[in-house]
Amino acid sequence: MSSYAELHCLSCYSFLRGASHPFELVERAAALGYAALAVTDECSLSGIVKAHVAAKEHGIKLIVGSEFGLVEGIRLVALAPSRAAYSELSGLISMARRRSPKGEYRATLRDVIFHLKRCLLIWLPGDADEASRAWGLQLGRLCRGRVWLGVTHLLGNDEVARYLRLYELAQALDIPMVACGNVQMHSAGRKPLHDVFTALRHNTSIAQLGRRRLANSQQHLRQLAKLQTLYPVALLEETLHIAGLCNFSLDELRYEYPEEAVPAGYTARRYLRELVAQGSSVRWPRGVPGDIQQRIDTELALIEELDYEYYFLTVYDIVRFARSRDILCQGRGSAANSVVCYCLFITEVS
Repeated sequence: MSSYAELHCLSCYSFLRGASHPFELVERAAALGYAALAVTDECSLSGIVKAHVAAKEHGIKLIVGSEFGLVEGIRLVALAPSRAAYSELSGLISMARRRSPKGEYRATLRDVIFHLKRCLLIWLPGDADEASRAWGLQLGRLCRGRVWLGVTHLLGNDEVARYLRLYELAQALDIPMVACGNVQMHSAGRKPLHDVFTALRHNTSIAQLGRRRLANSQQHLRQLAKLQTLYPVALLEETLHIAGLCNFSLDELRYEYPEEAVPAGYTARRYLRELVAQGSSVRWPRGVPGDIQQRIDTELALIEELDYEYYFLTVYDIVRFARSRDILCQGRGSAANSVVCYCLFITEVS
């Protein structure tokens, strides 16, 4: 094995769980010679942008993903191999967060099966008991061809016995196995800080944490030589296979405004010009002054050049809705200097 892809990694954006910044994780993975790194914060994509910037700087492949602890007690990692899969993942995260109080989320196995139809899934069973077997049977049957059983070696007392149990489970369910690091810090030196975060999360002191703290500092990005001594070669090579399936990059994204902001039969450009003309006749009922009309034409030309019509129409739609409900709203900042915004009644500044 010439390299490795870490597919399960939390940053500090997994609140009080990860002890390293995204750029630190990316920088360290690149220095160790990893082929790819997946940043998989818990029910979140918050660290992805900073990781993306760092990955481009250090020349390492970044995989977008997220970890979920499901209501059923199942723990898994979802990876986005494509733009469509990223959309699914974003949607599930939003849905799971919105149905819960702030700082929490609620996701079920049904959500994963019906909303993540394109994502790659790494199942992380706590043990090979009957409950795990039942859930794994569902995952293996309904997500065939895109689910793996993740194995993590952290130098615990029962690593060999646990691996054999998971191996038997994977064989029984016909699910391929893959190595996962369950990384929560970029280097072992962050262990003391991780202990502090863990104590804060449990509202207790470090001395009283007991087994709630990490047993050791193995949940960091480890050297390739070390990984080769812990995992079978096939499990390490499977990480590269999965990484090869993931071709999505944040560079593919752009702003996408709702198309319903434009009525049927109109283009965004025509509709915006019509609204501005209507608004200007209201603002200047005796006729638009020449210098004002010149400013309107200049602004509209710039908006067309930048292809920003949908942005102005979306803001216009929001303001119109707010005022229909007697909600106070007022455009500020650069809107105060825009005659187009004045004609759209986004701002009242003349």
